[in-house]
Amino acid sequence: MEIIPTGQTLGARIEGIDLGEPLPDGNFRTILRALGAHGVLCFSRQTFDVPAFAAFGRRFGDLEINVANLFYAPGFPEVMILSNMQENGKPLGLNDAGQGWHTDMSYSHDVALANVLHCQRVPRRNGKPLGETQFRNMHAAYDDLPDSLKHRLEGRTATHDFAKFWEEMRQRPGSRRLPLTPEQRAKKPPVSQPLFRRHPITDRLVLYANPGYTMFIDGVDPNESGEILDFLFRHQERAEYLYAHHWTEGDVLMWDNIGTVHNAVADYTADEPRYMRRVQVMASLDYPALVA
Repeated sequence: MEIIPTGQTLGARIEGIDLGEPLPDGNFRTILRALGAHGVLCFSRQTFDVPAFAAFGRRFGDLEINVANLFYAPGFPEVMILSNMQENGKPLGLNDAGQGWHTDMSYSHDVALANVLHCQRVPRRNGKPLGETQFRNMHAAYDDLPDSLKHRLEGRTATHDFAKFWEEMRQRPGSRRLPLTPEQRAKKPPVSQPLFRRHPITDRLVLYANPGYTMFIDGVDPNESGEILDFLFRHQERAEYLYAHHWTEGDVLMWDNIGTVHNAVADYTADEPRYMRRVQVMASLDYPALVA
């Protein structure tokens, strides 16, 4: 197994490993360390089936079943399908997943360690791949905050809400999302998260606030909260924090959900097919002990 860093703020390609085979302890620990160090890992030319894909994700922690419970692989509710394709007039997957800057599961009391996508179809136009996934480095974003703001916000929490991003996506033209039911809403009530979170692999602080789910800073005047969050969101937009992955069929992309925010670029049309399998790995293991 060889780890080849991109040389950018995030990203590394891992070669010489078949993720369809059981993952030895040594490789498992190496991948965890690489996830902390590089934030986004790409394993190219992977051909495993749905059960093996789920097994790979489960190696790193419990797998989440999305509260909306839409578009999952038969027999595997933890494997969500992301696609703009249809079959017999019916959608095969969620067509607008991830389109906006966010951190998955920041709206949950129990947060996610990583997201894993296995690419089956890439939309193309004139031979050029479309639908890149973009990331921002929240380790670097925290490091570069003014010291005065770090001291001011130390120990502060902010409220995150699943419904914020869901409702924003529902308002977009062509959205297939239905209103959340009272039962779904009850499963994911608003939660408070630290603005600065210690990363379980790197043991460094990260900026844990994102435009998709963060609502307000707890215990702060609403106007002041809005101004601070606006600054934090604009701060994340600095060009040096950005990394983009351009997809190829067979790519498995694993990214750090604590140390990054991400956005799926929807620059393709309904007749340019995209199909991904996705699992969400919850932060349910003792990662410091595993990478020691």
